[in-house]
Amino acid sequence: MDTPRAAAIAASPVMANVTCDDVQVYIQSVDEEQGTCRIFPLDQPEQEQVVAASQLVEH
Repeated sequence: MDTPRAAAIAASPVMANVTCDDVQVYIQSVDEEQGTCRIFPLDQPEQEQVVAASQLVEH
C-alpha cells in the first residue's frame, strides 16, 4: 500500500480491511515523509508497532 492510501484509511471513519503479515490491523497514523505507519493488531491494541506502508495490504 502507498502512504496516501494508508493516510486516507487512517482518516476515514469507516473501518477498512487491512492486514500486515496476514494479521488484521488498525492504522493509527501515517508518516508520509518516512513512508511508515503506526499500527496495531485488532485483537491486541497494546501491541503498537511502526511498519513500512508497503507491508500493508488492503482487502
